[in-house]
Amino acid sequence: MSASKNSPDGFALKQTNYQWLIIGIAILIVGYLLMSGGAAEDPTAFSDEIFSTRRITVAPLVVLLGYGTIFYAILKR
Repeated sequence: MSASKNSPDGFALKQTNYQWLIIGIAILIVGYLLMSGGAAEDPTAFSDEIFSTRRITVAPLVVLLGYGTIFYAILKR
């Protein structure tokens, strides 16, 4: 059995799958960038900035959306 049986060009995934994969990776990058930061200038001082809504709620949801998009890209026929 050859891989070319599924698609005429021999690739397991089609062009739309790769486009969805790139979109998912871009969403992941945005999510991790939203999660970054919040460090205090003084290492001995505590900063409440790490508990912002952006870092606690929005960024993890964006990252999960990115992983979901990648999962969809891999399984899409």
